[in-house]
Amino acid sequence: MKILLCFGTRPEAIKMAPVFHKLKDKGFEVKICVTAQHREMLDQVLLFFEIKPDFDLNLMQPNQTLNGLSASILSNIDVVLQEAKPDLVLVHGDTTTSSMVALAAFHLGIKIGHVEAGLRTYNKKAPFPEEMNRQITSKLADIHFTPTNEATQNLLNENIPHKNILQTGNTVIDALLWTTEKIGKLDYIHPEIESLKKIIPQNKKIVLVTAHRRENFELGLKNLSEALIAISQREDVVIVYPVHLNPNVTKTVYNLLSGKTNMLLIPPVSYPVFVWLMQQSFLIVTDSGGIQEEAPSLGKPVLVTREVSERPEGVKAGFSTLVGTDKIKISNAIQEILNNFKGFENSTNPYGNGAASQKIVDYLLNKN
Repeated sequence: MKILLCFGTRPEAIKMAPVFHKLKDKGFEVKICVTAQHREMLDQVLLFFEIKPDFDLNLMQPNQTLNGLSASILSNIDVVLQEAKPDLVLVHGDTTTSSMVALAAFHLGIKIGHVEAGLRTYNKKAPFPEEMNRQITSKLADIHFTPTNEATQNLLNENIPHKNILQTGNTVIDALLWTTEKIGKLDYIHPEIESLKKIIPQNKKIVLVTAHRRENFELGLKNLSEALIAISQREDVVIVYPVHLNPNVTKTVYNLLSGKTNMLLIPPVSYPVFVWLMQQSFLIVTDSGGIQEEAPSLGKPVLVTREVSERPEGVKAGFSTLVGTDKIKISNAIQEILNNFKGFENSTNPYGNGAASQKIVDYLLNKN
C-alpha cells in the first residue's frame, strides 16, 4: 500500500510524526507532502522528529487569506497526488491543509484517512475555521481514526458507518511520550532550554501561556493580557509567554505586556522546548487544542480561554476548565489554581496512552 501523509502546520507535524515512523517501521511505502501552511514552526518539528518531506509546496505567505491559501493548496496538491499516485492519503485534524487535500484526493478518487477525526463543537464560528474544516474532512474521508468515545459518537450521530471508524486515542500522546523520553536523557542538551534555565526563576510558580485563535484576536487577547497583568503582581509567580508569530497576536501582546513585572515574553519555541516548559509549569493558560490533550499526561491543570471546546473529555475529567475571555474569570481561575491545586486524583489521560499510532498501523496492515 502506497501512503501519502499530508500536513502543513506544526501541530499536524507533531501528531503525524509517530504515525510516519510506525508506517516506515512496518515496511509501508510512505511519502510526506508538506504544504508549509506554517513554515518556521513546521521546520522545527520536522528536524526534531527526523522527517524529510518528499514534497514541499512552501505555500506560506504573509497575511494570506483563507480563500487564497485554500486555492493554493487545492491547485498545488493536485500535481503531487498525480505524481505520487497513493492508494491512501492521510490527513490530520482540522486545518485548511487537511480539508483541501481531502477534497483534492476525493476529486481524484483516492481514499482518504482522517487522523484525529470526529472532534466537534457544532458551532461553525468557534473554533474558526477549524470546526468546518473538520466537518468537511469527515464528509470526504473513507477511514476515520478517532481519539475518544465522544469523537466516535459524534461521527455515528452523523451517520458515518461504524465499520469505517477506528478509535485509537490521540497520536499527540505518542509524540509527547517520545519527546519526554528523549529530552529526559542525561546527555540531551538543547541550547534553548539551557538559555531558559538562566532566565526563569526556580523559586516561583510558572504560569505558561499560549494564544493564537482567530476568534480571540484583539478583544480576547486584550482581556487575557489584562488578566495576566493582575496575576503578575504576585511575588510567587512568573508568567512565561511564548508569543505566536501572527502579527495580530504580537501587536496586542507586546503593546500591553512588554516590560511588566514577572512577565517573560519570548519568541515561539521549538516543540521539545515547549514540552520542557510544560513540565516546569504549575499551570497552563491556552486556547490550543493539543495542549489540552498533552497536559493531563504531565499532571498540569489547563485553563482554556475559549467559550467552547471540541475536547470535552478533559473538561469532564477535571483536567481542563473553560474560562472564555472574560478577564475577571481568567484572573480568578488562575488565582484559584495557584492557591489550591494539589494534583489530580485520577491521572488517567482521557486522550490516550501512547498506542494510537500503532493501532492505526495495525489497522492498515490488516487492510493491506
